[in-house]
Amino acid sequence: MSEQPITSLKGIGEKTGRLFEKLGVETVRELLEYYPRGYDAYEPPVAIGDLKPDSTAAVEGILKKDGDVRRFSRIAVTVAPLEDATGSLQLTWYNMPFLRTMLKAGSRYVFRGRVVKKNGRLLMEQPEIFTLASYEKMAGSMQPIYGQTKGLGNKTITKAVSQALAARNMEREFLPEEIRSRLELAEYNFALEHIHFPSSRQELLFARKRLVFDEFFFFILSVRRLKEKRQDQKSRYVLRRCPEAERLKNSLPYALTGAQEKVLEEVFADMGSGMPMNRLIQGDVGSGKTIIAVLALLQAAENGFQGALMAPTEVLARQHYQSITELFAAHGIRREAVLLTGSMTAREKRLAYEKITSHQADIIVGTHALIQDKVVYDRLALVITDEQHRFGVGQREALGEKGDRPHVLVMSATPIPRTLAIILYGDLDISVIDQMPSDRLPIKNCVVTPDWRPKAYRFLEREVAAGHQAYVICPMVEESEMLEAENVIDYTGKLRAALPSSIRVEYLHGKMKGKEKNEIMEEFAAGKIQVLVSTTVVEVGVNVPNATVMLIENAERFGLAQLHQLRGRVGRGKSQSYCIMVNCGEEGAGERLDILNRSNDGFYIASEDLKLRGPGDIFGVRQSGDMEFKLADIYTDASLLKTASQEADRLLREDPDFAAPEHQLLGRRLERYLEKSYDQLNL
Repeated sequence: MSEQPITSLKGIGEKTGRLFEKLGVETVRELLEYYPRGYDAYEPPVAIGDLKPDSTAAVEGILKKDGDVRRFSRIAVTVAPLEDATGSLQLTWYNMPFLRTMLKAGSRYVFRGRVVKKNGRLLMEQPEIFTLASYEKMAGSMQPIYGQTKGLGNKTITKAVSQALAARNMEREFLPEEIRSRLELAEYNFALEHIHFPSSRQELLFARKRLVFDEFFFFILSVRRLKEKRQDQKSRYVLRRCPEAERLKNSLPYALTGAQEKVLEEVFADMGSGMPMNRLIQGDVGSGKTIIAVLALLQAAENGFQGALMAPTEVLARQHYQSITELFAAHGIRREAVLLTGSMTAREKRLAYEKITSHQADIIVGTHALIQDKVVYDRLALVITDEQHRFGVGQREALGEKGDRPHVLVMSATPIPRTLAIILYGDLDISVIDQMPSDRLPIKNCVVTPDWRPKAYRFLEREVAAGHQAYVICPMVEESEMLEAENVIDYTGKLRAALPSSIRVEYLHGKMKGKEKNEIMEEFAAGKIQVLVSTTVVEVGVNVPNATVMLIENAERFGLAQLHQLRGRVGRGKSQSYCIMVNCGEEGAGERLDILNRSNDGFYIASEDLKLRGPGDIFGVRQSGDMEFKLADIYTDASLLKTASQEADRLLREDPDFAAPEHQLLGRRLERYLEKSYDQLNL
């Protein structure tokens, strides 16, 4: 059942199947592994007098009058006044006139919905209606909230998941009983069912712990396998120091920082050692990792070999390509770079393939397109992946296999505490650039409440009038009926209304087509768009030195490390930059956001993030999305990551070939994990 197409489920035809494909769900297994992004907890009703605006709540009360239907243009608005001992509340439904027949004066119900403040009074919009008995059955339960797409709502996804769970074949437990009982991990089938439909928070945390452990465990086992493959290998590519790289470094309009010089020396020493380099460069956004990559690529080219740089997005790949070609042209370096991305025309790709195969191109810059079968390199000596946490282990290895054991350099702007980096990048040596260029002005930060928004909009207006640009980050693409959070599409309309018409405001989100995203990012980079409203898709974005304002809505919904990454999109030019974080009042968020307010040091922030996140702290703070993890978060789940690492080491020490009967199913599951990692190469 698990490998069957999702259209094999009752009620899911081709049209709905195509909508599921947009979410990356094509098979029943992928549906079962499409975990909720949040949960809607049905809390006991609260008194009307205790309601707070911009929240979802349940209230129990008596209707003062019959429901009344009022018509405004094409909209029918049904209203009914509710009261309890503490106050009164207006209930409002749009285009549901049939409700009037059940909303009778004197009736007692529980209403649950979004509370908003309009014209100085509280309203509840589109509430669900329950009898006291039916709400009592729901109370305490947790309903899943899934990532959605236009035309495919939460109810349809929930129904499909429920059907898939009922029809699935139970999987044989692959984790040895000894590990499960010692670590108190749920049985796999139980965990899979209860991550979707937990009956309590405790049950959810128990299910999640098992699935998070699995994600870490298989990831670490695959990284260890990669390390094993590389041990004691010799390199065909011994790259001698070349004067051209030294000349370029010395003719740059700025001096490298001490940290950059140290890391560059480590990279050059590795490439000349006779052993394949496998090195990670960690450094904050703007710390100067890219110039080290360019100097390493030039060194490979000057030694008569090819070098490749793989970026996670087309926009970033194109920007790397342009900066390399412009830098080489400005300094008289006669080495050719070529760009290769998925959206290029067939003719453009063919020309790029020819240049690569014939070694007319010395440096190849691109996206996942670099690891496709059609690309044939000529003596590929150096492979660099940018924003490493966006690529899977399989993708990392596949690019390396395009050459004959080339040198591998990976770069990440995600500030991960060293203890965790050693686990996550267990096959790599780690270099850290912990010093920012001296000409960088520190970003000025402030944390504000929602009522400060009008001032923030005026500030945006002033910065744009001064010739600058701004980012606005929202946590959601579209409005969800269950989550209270600013969303990109509505917010764009709100900003267009609040700002002068001369300011061009556009939006960007991950569900847009690649071509659309590229066009928007390129127009923003070119200064044609002044304000860009986006989801975290800009976290790995282009370098826009002219952008001076980062306004982050619902900042309490993001992890500190991710907020720091987002903040790093500004402060890249010579002008003073600002980061405004809007805290919409989540309990405990003030303390976390204050850390960002005080510091611009990514590694300090990452270590503080680690201290503040407790076990089970999975609500309200957006998951980091690092590595290949669907559920796991390296900060929230740091202790489980360390446990998984210890278990992986112990298993590989005692039974490296998974030969023991109790390890054979686990070995087969690992093979499936690795295959899946490779299957994602052409995404």
